[in-house]
Amino acid sequence: MVDDNLKELKKELAGVVTILKDVTEGIGHEELLKTVTDLSQRIDDPFMFVIVGEVKAGKSSFINALLESDKEICKVAASPMTDTIQQIVYGDKETVTDINTYLKRITQPVDILKDIAIVDTPGTNTIIDHHQEITESFIPASDLIVFVFESKNPYRQSAWDFFNYINKDWHKKIIFVLQQKDLMNEEDLNTNITGVEEYAKRQGIMSPIIFPVSALLEQQGHIEMSGFKKIRNYIANNITGGQAPYLKMVNNADTILNINDRIVNGVKVRKEQYVSDFKFREDIKLSLNHQEEKTKRQVAILVTSLLAAYDKITKKKRSELGEGIGFVSMLKRSFKSTFGGGQSVKEWLTQFTKDLEYHLNTHFRDKLQEGVVDIADNIQNMGKIIDLKIRNSETILKNNHEIFADIAEKRANILRDLQEAFSGFLKRSENFYDSEMVKDGENLVPNIAKGGGIAIVGVILTALTQGVVFDITGGILTGIGVLFAGVTIGLNKGKIMRTYDKAVAEGRDQIEEEISQKLNAYTLNIKEKINDNFYKFDNLLEEEKATLEKLELSTQNISVNVKEIKQKVQSLYSSEQ
Repeated sequence: MVDDNLKELKKELAGVVTILKDVTEGIGHEELLKTVTDLSQRIDDPFMFVIVGEVKAGKSSFINALLESDKEICKVAASPMTDTIQQIVYGDKETVTDINTYLKRITQPVDILKDIAIVDTPGTNTIIDHHQEITESFIPASDLIVFVFESKNPYRQSAWDFFNYINKDWHKKIIFVLQQKDLMNEEDLNTNITGVEEYAKRQGIMSPIIFPVSALLEQQGHIEMSGFKKIRNYIANNITGGQAPYLKMVNNADTILNINDRIVNGVKVRKEQYVSDFKFREDIKLSLNHQEEKTKRQVAILVTSLLAAYDKITKKKRSELGEGIGFVSMLKRSFKSTFGGGQSVKEWLTQFTKDLEYHLNTHFRDKLQEGVVDIADNIQNMGKIIDLKIRNSETILKNNHEIFADIAEKRANILRDLQEAFSGFLKRSENFYDSEMVKDGENLVPNIAKGGGIAIVGVILTALTQGVVFDITGGILTGIGVLFAGVTIGLNKGKIMRTYDKAVAEGRDQIEEEISQKLNAYTLNIKEKINDNFYKFDNLLEEEKATLEKLELSTQNISVNVKEIKQKVQSLYSSEQ
């Protein structure tokens, strides 16, 4: 029943590994994907000892002695010859099978191998290609790391660098073996044992387990002196005797949690970057909206100023018109034009409209020159502020991130493209000029060429507003002159004044509406063009939001499921004791 329960839990764990494999595949992290794939393929393997250490530290001799075999199961060579890892497992007879280029499976009819498998790895300091790489690929699926040092010199840096990788990245159970103790006197051996113990403690292993051994003494029959009795007792008390399958499951669960936690921690950093980028993008939108509203207020101030000048001039000219078309004034003008060569009534009214137009345009030109400066500054600031914000955007997810270096690089490339594109955008005058918006655009070209980019906004706004104002005043007041020409003088004074008032009111409304509309539309157009530069960045944000939600859900489910399975395995194990 216990075996059946353990098998069922193993199936559940294999299902979680499949989900984790899908996650790592989705991330696109080749190293993690390979690790999870290897783990899924070895989930049914026995408890695995992985023997690591430098070349000539005595690893193969240690394995041969541990297995108490008369045969040389692991070949002992004077120098490293191949890249091969040897996995030694139980079998009714001796076989050697090439699993792949870097892995051989050896079966041996040795009782201890019924509970454990032993993996002999190439040396950590060898010059043979791929040794370190293939050794590291076996570490995640291991259950116990046996770190073999040469007794007379357990301080080589390459060995301890590899120890740091195992201990820091995978938190595997590690025991230390000082091989070839027969070459050391007792005092020097104890000194080196103490040295290994102190270094291991400094690296976070509070109670290092160290076995000084001699494979030579063991194979010569000096059982009590060789040190192998102690290490076999350790294996018997802590691993074999029915414990191994449970320990294997717990170790697999811990490895899955380790990988999942790495992804979770990476997702946290990636999410921090997303939140920062989202805030950055919202800040851009807020800044654009703020500058647009500020520009609208400046437009309103300009329009108010124009209308005040318009009202003042048209009111003054209305008074002049009223006096000019009085009965007495008209008789005098008619008499002078008939006998003295003076202006006729028609000529006078024509001149009146020209004067009115002249005064309006002169005052409007001055008002526009004053008002357009602030509007142009706001629009220019819109571009400059956004440019500065892009350059100061925060980078949290670095290009050397353990898990998400690819997405960090993708983001960096998009941001760099955005900076370059936006800088170019600000320099190109055509982004701020539409010939359809401004009358007499050909006359504007030299000024645009001279100004360049966003610097020509003031020139464009001046031309735009002047063109609109002059079109309105010219059209309306010319229309007044035409209407005057068709009105009988004298008894129709009231009609003339009403015609004037109506035309002035229409012109006022038109100035207010068209100036506001043209300037606000121009501002909105620039704002939208600025926003258009962010389309790649916006796409990245959308993709990141969806990806992060999926990753968070998947990793959370993996963590919950694995912890439940691990707890059930430990409960089963406790019930067996």
